[in-house]
Amino acid sequence: MKTLVICEKDMAARRIAYILSNGKVSNARLNGIPYYTFNDGEWKVIGLRGHIIKLDYPREYNRWNGIAPLKLVDIEPVKKISNRNIADAIKKLAEGADRVIVATDYDREGELIGVEGLEILNKGLKKIDIGRAKFSSLIPHEISRAFGNLSDVDYNLAQSAEARQIIDLAWGAALTRFISLASNQLGKDFLSVGRVQTPTLALIVKREKEIQDFVPTPYWKIMADMISEEGKFSAVHAHGKFLEKEKADEIYNKVKDAKKGRVTSYERKRKEEYPPSPFDTTTLLREASRLGFTAASAMKIAESLYMRGLISYPRTDNTVYPPGLQIKTIVGKLADVFPKEAKQVMENGRASPTKGKKISQDHPPIHPVDVAAKEKLDSREWKIYELVVRRFLATLAKNAVAEVSKAEIDVKGEKFVAEGYETIEKNWKDIYTYIKTKEQPLRLREGEEVDIEAMKKIKKETKPPDRYSQGTLLAEMEKNNLGTKSTRHEIIEKLYYRNYIKGKRIVPTPAGIAVTEALERSAERITKPDMTAELEKEMNEIAEGRKTLEEVVNDSRRLLREAIELLEKRKEEVGRVIKDAMFKQNFAGKCPKCGGDLVIMKSRKGKRFIGCSNFPKCSNSYPLPQRGSVIFEGEYCQYCGAPIMTVIYKRKWKKCVNPECPSNKEKK
Repeated sequence: MKTLVICEKDMAARRIAYILSNGKVSNARLNGIPYYTFNDGEWKVIGLRGHIIKLDYPREYNRWNGIAPLKLVDIEPVKKISNRNIADAIKKLAEGADRVIVATDYDREGELIGVEGLEILNKGLKKIDIGRAKFSSLIPHEISRAFGNLSDVDYNLAQSAEARQIIDLAWGAALTRFISLASNQLGKDFLSVGRVQTPTLALIVKREKEIQDFVPTPYWKIMADMISEEGKFSAVHAHGKFLEKEKADEIYNKVKDAKKGRVTSYERKRKEEYPPSPFDTTTLLREASRLGFTAASAMKIAESLYMRGLISYPRTDNTVYPPGLQIKTIVGKLADVFPKEAKQVMENGRASPTKGKKISQDHPPIHPVDVAAKEKLDSREWKIYELVVRRFLATLAKNAVAEVSKAEIDVKGEKFVAEGYETIEKNWKDIYTYIKTKEQPLRLREGEEVDIEAMKKIKKETKPPDRYSQGTLLAEMEKNNLGTKSTRHEIIEKLYYRNYIKGKRIVPTPAGIAVTEALERSAERITKPDMTAELEKEMNEIAEGRKTLEEVVNDSRRLLREAIELLEKRKEEVGRVIKDAMFKQNFAGKCPKCGGDLVIMKSRKGKRFIGCSNFPKCSNSYPLPQRGSVIFEGEYCQYCGAPIMTVIYKRKWKKCVNPECPSNKEKK
């Protein structure tokens, strides 16, 4: 039977062809597109490059100044082939085929990508069988099982992905056009707004306002450094935080000269600490961010490891291993590279793996499926692979055992409390080495007298909430149903790219704050997670066959229409708020030649530079680094008077922007 297999990417096509042919595969090209054949040409396998059909508005609606944003709401997008060479290659390879097998990733986007391939072939597919191969890893056992048990294409799942495309196009295009026109930020400087992007940015802005508005409250603690027969330890007054200084002073004056304390109670007990649950997408990216990866770079590496048959599919909400997963076989493979850890699991592992609260049927939790040679991966790839391996093995290891202790110590009639922690059996912590615990032995006896080495009254202040990291933001997005496991990291990357946020500890820029505030004042609903979460729920209902694409798209258009109508009523105010913020964000100091404002600008070729606002009367300008963030913090060069900019790219440094300045020539 002549068969055409459509895969999502060339790397997957190559590997699937290799597995199905037992290594007896031939490579060829058609229109410059690689494909793979075996069994004397009976089987042909081709990889796409993701979506080969894209949605866009008809060309006549691309005139930003000629077409009002409100008109875009009800315009039906058109489908355009984004890669004609791949489309033509698929058509040619399908000639004479008896069946087509869709072997794209099994999720919403993958199903739609597969259906797009079928749409390109739709004229000649009436008499051709269509099958769907579903798999979670690119290993021989799984691929053989998937192709031996073909299922049907899930058109409902594909339509849910197409609905998201239509909805996101409408929201992004209409709102982006409105905000950009209102603020006169056109061309390459347009301002982006999106259905998921905007409420995510609003979370960051809200957190920043909480930090800026936070008023610290002073408090005092009374601490004692003590010595027992077993060694030194610290204790704190049982009252904890003293909000009134007078009360803290009163007790401190009472105990400050004390030399001895007496243990009035001592308790010591064992505590079991469970291993972490298996990785889903959000927890993998969150843990990777703690290792210094951005969410987008971690996902890119995870996808590459999946394509090479080293880990399972990295886009999943599942945290429970399925019953059929060959855990012992996988552990046996890993013993070649992680011998100590694998041996611990095989000889002294737990009876059943840990499991999380989320379970789904599409893909298992992220886990290793084959062993990797460290020398064949680069250092960043190895870090992600090792993270997945160690998490997997940890879920199979026994609970860690610790002893926690607590003592109450009398000092001149005042009660102090000391706590201790000692690891007795590390077990899974020996494997998952990313979690550090502070050992604090505390071994005392009731009635024992201890020496007081020092008594201290320490003033502290309450602290504002932490800024989001990419990892904690991913978790917050998931909590608020913003985006999906497949899109959240892309949303965060887009916010950085649009210069709405900056830094590892995420801070909104003036533009990010202004766009959010302008939308909140005029159409608050589009900045809240509730509406986006409701649309996500409706798209799930399309996948489940309970709603149609048309119903959900029409509901979305109604909400979008209402939002734009509200915004139009306050267009001038929206524009003014954003213009003021953009000036503040791009202000680069005063011109040393004319006293005008220096502003960060972009040339016609898209390169940024600093130019004078009095141009053409003043032609003063300075070049800028083209990568990273550049920020003016109010400093001027002592040699030439030009602004000193802070540059953040891989590291942080300051430099005078005048290339002719003696300070720059000295550094050379």
